[in-house]
Amino acid sequence: MTARFLEALLAAERPLVMEVKRRDAHGYDLLGGRTPAAIVESYEKAGAPCVSVVTGRWFGGTPALLRDVAALTDLPLLQKDFITRRDQLRTARELGASAVLLTAALLPRSAMRNLITGCLSAGLTPFVEVTEEAELDGLPHTDECVIAVNNKDIKAKETDRGNLDRSLALLPALRASGTRCPVSASAIDGPVAAAELLAAGFAGLLVGTSLLRTESAAGWLDQLDRARARPAVRSV
Repeated sequence: MTARFLEALLAAERPLVMEVKRRDAHGYDLLGGRTPAAIVESYEKAGAPCVSVVTGRWFGGTPALLRDVAALTDLPLLQKDFITRRDQLRTARELGASAVLLTAALLPRSAMRNLITGCLSAGLTPFVEVTEEAELDGLPHTDECVIAVNNKDIKAKETDRGNLDRSLALLPALRASGTRCPVSASAIDGPVAAAELLAAGFAGLLVGTSLLRTESAAGWLDQLDRARARPAVRSV
């Protein structure tokens, strides 16, 4: 059970972690009158390999949202919140998570190592989020972790526009870390940007606001397929 989230993402033809999030960093509603059930159904129909559920209060989330989504789907779920203690890992598992977000910028090195080990012991995939190369130093069990570059500024509560060049600059360091699944997360504003990141060598992407604002997740992915069929513009 430990690698369920990781393996699902690695095996996917379209390796997107599609997100359920009530509002964006500025407080704007992202559901648009839809229920989480309707969003999850649209993701399943679009072939999502995994789903991210934002339970952090900054984005209007609650732990109950994870529990509710887990009751709707068998897809592996990522809990996105500020995980800082081992007891939160047990709760995440009980609520239905297969992976949890661990934010390097908010955790001391010793706590990060302890939580990665705790995740694996609890049957969870560590989804380690970094913003600079130094945060990769000393990470244990990287071959069992998803390691993701957050393209936004966590210290500004992700209210900035984000910078995809951060992902491209850090991709070689992610590869060198030993992870099998380097991911680019946040600020991916459309299918063209997503296609460029996949062409550059990312094994997965986490896309939230862009998908939630589109009229059709399936249509968004059709555009992604067309963009991937064209020659890549950006590379590292």
